[in-house]
Amino acid sequence: MADHDQHDSAPRDRAPDQRDGEQHDAADRRESDDARHDDSDSDGDAKDDDKKPAKPSPLKNPRVRIVLLLVLALIVIGGVLWFLRYQSVGKYMQSTDDAYIQADAVTVSPKVSGYVDQVLVADNQQVKAGQPLIQIDPRDYRAQTAQVEAQIDVSRANAAGVRAQIGEQQAAVARAQSDLSAAETDAAYARSEVARYTPLAATGAESREKLSQLQNQARQSAAQVASARAALLSAQRKIGTLNTQVKQALAQGEASRAQLDAANVNLGSTLIRASVDGRIGDKTVRVGQYVQSGTRMMSIVPVQQLYIEANFKETQLGLMRIGQPVTLEVDALPGVEIHGRVQSLSPGTGAQFSLLPPQNATGNFTKIVQRVPVRIAIDAGPATRQLLLPGMSVDVTVDTRSAKGDKERIRKEQEQHNDRREQAQEQRQQGQGAGNP
Repeated sequence: MADHDQHDSAPRDRAPDQRDGEQHDAADRRESDDARHDDSDSDGDAKDDDKKPAKPSPLKNPRVRIVLLLVLALIVIGGVLWFLRYQSVGKYMQSTDDAYIQADAVTVSPKVSGYVDQVLVADNQQVKAGQPLIQIDPRDYRAQTAQVEAQIDVSRANAAGVRAQIGEQQAAVARAQSDLSAAETDAAYARSEVARYTPLAATGAESREKLSQLQNQARQSAAQVASARAALLSAQRKIGTLNTQVKQALAQGEASRAQLDAANVNLGSTLIRASVDGRIGDKTVRVGQYVQSGTRMMSIVPVQQLYIEANFKETQLGLMRIGQPVTLEVDALPGVEIHGRVQSLSPGTGAQFSLLPPQNATGNFTKIVQRVPVRIAIDAGPATRQLLLPGMSVDVTVDTRSAKGDKERIRKEQEQHNDRREQAQEQRQQGQGAGNP
């Protein structure tokens, strides 16, 4: 019985599974019927579309074809015109956006050291050449000037004192000359007496003692003459010494006057003036600040003397010449066309004047197109110049058509030079061959 119950329970257990499978099969059949129905509907729609007449192509419309032909003709004409303009104008226009407005700004620095007493200008102020900018405390330099003036007075006094001594010495010279004349007179009288008494003493008319006394007096007179002559010479030489002292005093006075000039220059340098017309910029000086000689205090930018430094590639310089016209577009003034001209070309590339020039003889080498600074003068009106400032970016276009024939001329000239060089080499070779048969 147990076995029979087990067999009966197995079919009952499988019955729900069978019912579930039948339900899934019925659902699948319904989905497939729906899909076939949709396919039949789509096929019917396709058949209906095939029955509709096809639309004609737009290209078959004469108007459309005419419009397309006109557009194509315009494109071709535009391309031809562009090509012709490029050949006649475009390829001669050399442009770069590596260009900036520049100005030769002047750095204002003191010549002398001291405390700043006054700052006479404000930031961004317009100044004229010669206008006072800064006053440094001048008291120390005034004292130095007064001291040198006192030294000049001392030199003058010394020279005057020596000149007075020269006058006194000249009187002493005159007195010495008188003494010498008197001594010479006495000596002459003594000699004459000796000459007169010598024959008398020889005959016995006069004594030998008298003659000896006269001879002694003659010798004393001669000695007095020598002494007077030496005194006169000494007095005369002392005048020369005094004249030298006068010259020395005058030289000291000249040195003192030179020192006075230097002191006056330093005193005048305490008032710093503008050297050029322009505007004040980068002002860092303040009242009471101690400044050393050469300290940068401010800059003067000559805004009326602006120029442009354009860095062109070396491949753009073949036809660039001084004086060629330039068109400028400043980023600060969009839509405004400014004119200028090429003023000068740098004697070297920018890399040659850098702090560390490249050394291409070492290591690996990668060729880089170099740039050459070109200076361009600006031709702009007053209103435009007021808006231009150093450092602004500019787009530059140089018209090089004026030199378009130079490249061919240079090529022909170089070919002629090469031909002459080859002929000269051939002649030298022939001459060497004739000399060595």
